[in-house]
Amino acid sequence: MDKLKEGLSHISVQEVTVALSAAECGSGDLPVLATPAMVALMENAAMNAVAPFLSEGLSTVGVEINSSHVRATPVGDTIQATAVLKKIDGRKLFFEIEASDSKGVIGTASHVRFVVDKERFMSKLK
Repeated sequence: MDKLKEGLSHISVQEVTVALSAAECGSGDLPVLATPAMVALMENAAMNAVAPFLSEGLSTVGVEINSSHVRATPVGDTIQATAVLKKIDGRKLFFEIEASDSKGVIGTASHVRFVVDKERFMSKLK
């Protein structure tokens, strides 16, 4: 955790496929990017922003996300989510994230992740 610092960032990129559409995900009935798919890419970007800087055996889990999805993206376009680590409070990490497609911004989010020990975290599920 000593290597974590504010300002770490990552960009995750994904093509919008039929499988990621609102109609397929069940969050709507149109062939456009589903909000849950956008949010998943946002979380992926945040996770990957810090993953290379964690000690072996540690990971992060998302615990809170506040997002807005302001514009539709058609199947076939490509989206990207850019996450920036804004604040560190012990094991609690705060991110700001922006998602965009070929025409510009499609959504924003604030996101909180916790650093966890993988083995200990999974043992609690048994």
